[in-house]
Amino acid sequence: MHHNDLPGDWISAEGPPYPVMNGRCVITVGDLGEFGVVARIAGRLPQGRTVLLGPGDDAAVVGAPDGRVVVTTDLLIEGRHFRRDWSSGYDIGRKAAAQNLSDVVAMGADPTGLVVGLGLPADAAVGWLDDLTDGFRDECDLVGASVAGGDVTRCDLVVVAVTALGDLGGRTPVTRSGARPGDVVAFAGRLGHAAAGLALLRAGLAGPVELIDAHRRPLPPYARGPEAAALGATAMLDVSDGLLQDLGHVAAAAGVSLVLDPEAFTVPPAMREAALLLGADPMEWVFSGGEDHALAATFPAHVRLPEGWNVVGHVIEGEGVQVKGLSLDRGGWDHFRE
Repeated sequence: MHHNDLPGDWISAEGPPYPVMNGRCVITVGDLGEFGVVARIAGRLPQGRTVLLGPGDDAAVVGAPDGRVVVTTDLLIEGRHFRRDWSSGYDIGRKAAAQNLSDVVAMGADPTGLVVGLGLPADAAVGWLDDLTDGFRDECDLVGASVAGGDVTRCDLVVVAVTALGDLGGRTPVTRSGARPGDVVAFAGRLGHAAAGLALLRAGLAGPVELIDAHRRPLPPYARGPEAAALGATAMLDVSDGLLQDLGHVAAAAGVSLVLDPEAFTVPPAMREAALLLGADPMEWVFSGGEDHALAATFPAHVRLPEGWNVVGHVIEGEGVQVKGLSLDRGGWDHFRE
């Protein structure tokens, strides 16, 4: 990983005495120091074919065969986006990579690389850092990308800043503004699983495990993004803040209305079980739950969608998002209100 040349806080090599866990000394990032941390991270990150120059210089060089670069960025803060007592370092790495890689494929592009900024407490265990790094590596492996570089600094909380790059491969980017009356609305991936898992954790429950795992580590349908672009999707986005809220962005950008049919959505048994345990309505999770990183898109009605896409509505003239026969909280995740 490369680091910038500007003055800043370094992770001090003069950290606290080695903490003891299960009778064994634990080496911390403070013991390694900034350059030791950088070297350790870089040593666990093999470079893929799209990275022409990886960690070690002032900047990385990532190939852009198409001549255009898709760029997206996200910031995750401990206590706000994840908790270390709920998620392992490996899960946090997978999740941080996934939410950025998903944004790239939502444009119809292929991810090529990530750069990562890390703020770490000096007493963070090196084993935890290794797990975080491995999580980034393994998630990137799913799409043929890699971590090309980044920066580290000392911080009171764990902070993870990720920038993802992508290549369109000659395709037209799929934006939010192309939906037209007569199009169908479809999604690929999971909806409501992560929100249900978070609700279970907040209630102090340990299951259903598959929902808690969904909160810890999303499963974006990566291949569906470029596929949708090739099929002629008119609009597409990553569902990170809740289906209703995110489709509302499509409606506003295109100046249309999206009508959803609740009977087109399937609630899996685990989510029904969680709803009974918590006295909740599972459809609220489906429509308003974020962080599953499904893909939602609109397609011309004549397009025959392959397996993996679920048609759940259509586009009409008007504005906003409607759900037939239901009155739901149209909210979703809002970083400044939650």
